[in-house]
Amino acid sequence: MRILLVEDAMDVAEAISAMFTRRGDAVDHAATVLAAQDYLAVQGYDIAILDIGLPDGLGTEVLAALRSAGKATPVLMLTAQSDVDDRVSALNSGADDYLVKPFDLRELEARVRALIRRNSGDVSGCIEFADLLFDPAGCSLEIGGAPVTLTRREFSLLEIMLANRGRVIPKERILERMYAFDHEQVGTNTVELYVARLRRKLQPSRVAIRTLRGLGYQLVADS
Repeated sequence: MRILLVEDAMDVAEAISAMFTRRGDAVDHAATVLAAQDYLAVQGYDIAILDIGLPDGLGTEVLAALRSAGKATPVLMLTAQSDVDDRVSALNSGADDYLVKPFDLRELEARVRALIRRNSGDVSGCIEFADLLFDPAGCSLEIGGAPVTLTRREFSLLEIMLANRGRVIPKERILERMYAFDHEQVGTNTVELYVARLRRKLQPSRVAIRTLRGLGYQLVADS
């Protein structure tokens, strides 16, 4: 999952980024409206977490730019303001959820996962596909009831593929969902490496990762 985090309080931003990065998500952090707009000009995101009060404007400006561009990216607003009018205004402007500071990081993570599930049509907490049972919140995978251990990158890759199961996903799209801009230089050969590793772990299952030359990868299940 690729996340845009717009937050000017560095301690808060670092804590949020560290939490999602530990789970294998890619986080791009912007401290201003301008920096956020620069990111959005070149990159799509699975979700945006926006602080309202920023040094050069309001997070709602970023939200408005997303919605005016026709992007349905889920947006969760963060703010130190607890006034009901502020919450109503953000939601009426197109925000999907709202969290008042201070907050528990576990609640933030749970709300983000809920928004992602709602956006992808997966209303339950777990994803079942053939004999796979994947729990994004618990960071766990079972094959036919047996637990399988995944590294955080393998977890991230499987989450991306399950969200797009049955569809062909280009290597470049997988790469941009796994790594943030500030990560060390990586290329599509890194995706090939993790696909090979994940394939080995999925061998006992009825699920396979197909390679379509020149197109990408496709997660499929035996009928």
